[in-house]
Amino acid sequence: MLPAIAVMLIVIAYPIYYTIELSFFNTPPGLQLRDKIFIGVDNYTAILTSPVFWKVTSNTLIWTLASTFIAFVLGFGCALALHRDFIGRGVLRAILIIPWVISAVAASYIWKWIYHSDFGIIGAVLVGLGLADRPPNFIDSVSTVLPSLIVVNIWREFPFAMIMMMAGLQTVPDQLLRAAKVDGANAWQRFWHVTFPHLRNVSTVTILLLAVANFNSFIIPWIMTGGGPSNASHIWITHIYELAFGRQRWGVASAYSVLLFFILMTLGYFYVRALSGNDRKDGSA
Repeated sequence: MLPAIAVMLIVIAYPIYYTIELSFFNTPPGLQLRDKIFIGVDNYTAILTSPVFWKVTSNTLIWTLASTFIAFVLGFGCALALHRDFIGRGVLRAILIIPWVISAVAASYIWKWIYHSDFGIIGAVLVGLGLADRPPNFIDSVSTVLPSLIVVNIWREFPFAMIMMMAGLQTVPDQLLRAAKVDGANAWQRFWHVTFPHLRNVSTVTILLLAVANFNSFIIPWIMTGGGPSNASHIWITHIYELAFGRQRWGVASAYSVLLFFILMTLGYFYVRALSGNDRKDGSA
């Protein structure tokens, strides 16, 4: 196991250690990293007292919670619909999976053109139907850019929730559903008292995976808006990237990264607990 441990120490442990160390130093633009200046926890203090931090944090929470919840609910609904036998189910399932398998970069550019204020399809349709005098500014307006990006992210992620919940639905015993039906339970009662309890664990795992992915999401907001306009679509990961590679403020970016690391570790802890709970239940069964 030593070679594998050595690789993990090089590619995982050392970057984490160096990022934590760098977060206690000031690295002004143009200054070599070897000439960094030790400032203690000043980077963390500056972050927590910055209005930009709270704006970015608010965007991140809205982005993560809305994307996770709506993608899960939409995916769960599609899974329930596709769990029944009907003509064309396989074709419809394949169509619904397309957003998940397509490249995130390609999807971002496609949606960027769909949202375009001059040449976008949505704006042209709205104007053509007489519902708008001119094409809306979806990603060029401070008030609409974040909801527009969330729509794209939900479109991209709901197939993952659909697949996970479809797999979970196949584990629900048919005998219990038939017995509940014989006892007079309607469709909602069968779902709430029989189906949903069997899906509780897979639902928890799916929600946690979506939350971690959304909290650490980068491609869609960066490609479509770059965090603009006026930081209206900046989330933590894009703001960290801009600080590090745009402004070369490595110390502040490292401090942001450390905070993000601990948040993701917390979510990871609950994810591992959910998996461990499943394993214990399987073992006891």
